[in-house]
Amino acid sequence: MMLRMGAVAAPFDRDLEADFARIEHLVAAARADGVRLLALPEACLGGYLLSMDGDPGDVPPALDPDGPEIRRLAAIAGDMVVCAGYCEAAGPVRYNAAVCVTGDGVLGRHRKVHQPLSEDALFAAGTGFAAFDTPAGRLGMMICYDKAFPESARALALDGAEIVVCVSAWPASRTNPAPDLADDRWTRRFDLFDRARALENQVVWLSANQTGAFGTLRFVGSAKIVDPGGDVIARTGVPGGVAVAELDVRRVLETARRSMGHLRDRRPDAYGVVAAAGGS
Repeated sequence: MMLRMGAVAAPFDRDLEADFARIEHLVAAARADGVRLLALPEACLGGYLLSMDGDPGDVPPALDPDGPEIRRLAAIAGDMVVCAGYCEAAGPVRYNAAVCVTGDGVLGRHRKVHQPLSEDALFAAGTGFAAFDTPAGRLGMMICYDKAFPESARALALDGAEIVVCVSAWPASRTNPAPDLADDRWTRRFDLFDRARALENQVVWLSANQTGAFGTLRFVGSAKIVDPGGDVIARTGVPGGVAVAELDVRRVLETARRSMGHLRDRRPDAYGVVAAAGGS
């Protein structure tokens, strides 16, 4: 069955009403284009951090994971599957989180596991990766820096994820940034991680990201959809927009895995050093 999907590159900030207005517009436009699965960026409800310096006053609004904002997001999603990032309140603790919703409610959640620079001064870390079933297929989510670690995507693929959605607020390099963000070394890394994770796990990969400037950060956009062969089949580039593609997900997975199945051909008995290093 064909699935039309989209990955968003757009700016978001602390103004929740403006964020919801932008989300409503993006979802309505995607629905009119036949999109059934839409990935919005990390921190699209309330914006990301103003810098990576760990300023305790620089925290997005913390939202109840079962509260009115998440219910509002689900109502906007309606008959679509929508993934979005936000700051999750868990008592006094805050998580950089993502949620997947339809009009019927929450389908899945993820808390960011890997925290770059001083993000751990503001957020607690998530503890794992798990796939879940949706009307669009079996899905897994991760957030931004999570994709720099092969184990993240591999854990989701081994849990049966057919599609991985990575929501990001990925900025340009803080040291020696390129005048043109398309040439920035962090843009290249963002793109390489997307393609590598899709290829090594032979999954469909949706990568959403923020755009524009927020505080001291400039985001690189570059939302994209990558097929199980690691080929980018739709992208926005730095300026932003929505990358849209239509795939028969089951068919492209079967085709990619038919002769060289990266999950099937693993040799876990040979990877003992990975487990040993993880305990140090």
